Amino acid sequence: MRILGYRFNSTTELRRKLQAKKFERDVIEATVARLRNEHWLDDDRFAAAYVRTRALRKIGHLRIRRELIAAGIADDSADDAIRANIDPEVEEGELREVCDKRAKLLARRHGEDYLRTPQGRNKLAGYLLKQGYDAALVRSVLKEIKVAHH
Repeated sequence: MRILGYRFNSTTELRRKLQAKKFERDVIEATVARLRNEHWLDDDRFAAAYVRTRALRKIGHLRIRRELIAAGIADDSADDAIRANIDPEVEEGELREVCDKRAKLLARRHGEDYLRTPQGRNKLAGYLLKQGYDAALVRSVLKEIKVAHH
């Protein structure tokens, strides 16, 4: 119960944590079953809360999806949670904010002309992709920046 007190956990995460604490497999399974029955453990609720929290930090849906899968959430549950909790228009606006902020940082670090170089544009694109934004959307936002800087 103390583990669940810190934040929601997926079933897989809770199993991993209990195994790390050397609990027996049958104790772990009984605990998981009881927590599910009492609604302390709910992977769909965990996924929805996780998506909302990560989206607030301006993390793109592709990275959030990868993180959910790594936490043991089923593909369809991850997709449902993302669909229900991320508005594509809001995500696009956040991508623009993240892009602008990162572009300014790169310009300060490497000079104003850096983003006009292939290396600079690739560095910015790589960062945005790593943050989990869709490649086609990243490309279209970077094209706008190119126009804006000329």
